[in-house]
Amino acid sequence: MAEAAARRRRTERPAAAAPALRGLKGEPGPDVARELDALLHHRLRLGMVSALAAAESLAFNDLKGLLQASDGNLSVHARKLEDAGYVTCTKTFENRRPRTDYRLTTRGRQALGRYLGHMEAVIRAARDTLGR
Repeated sequence: MAEAAARRRRTERPAAAAPALRGLKGEPGPDVARELDALLHHRLRLGMVSALAAAESLAFNDLKGLLQASDGNLSVHARKLEDAGYVTCTKTFENRRPRTDYRLTTRGRQALGRYLGHMEAVIRAARDTLGR
């Protein structure tokens, strides 16, 4: 069995490189997929910055409900965004209960704008290939 696996590994060919996305007139376009912000390209993080872009600030529980996330999952992803400088976190007390609020920073708003621009370019390039 190990011999068969070793034989397959020797005969396997390397995967072909993915074709470059084409621009609007068929010429090679920029490889916009590689330019995507990997930090924002996660469902929860993208959802969080999108929600914060539409509101001045949101409480942890509001985000948790909007994104249907668990406490632990949301806090881990919020911390990643905070470490990148995309969001700020403010902890206060309200009626002796802790309250955590998040706000999108200028840097986070700019990163979201770049991300959306890159996604639009990917979508345009993909749509162009459908017409062929």
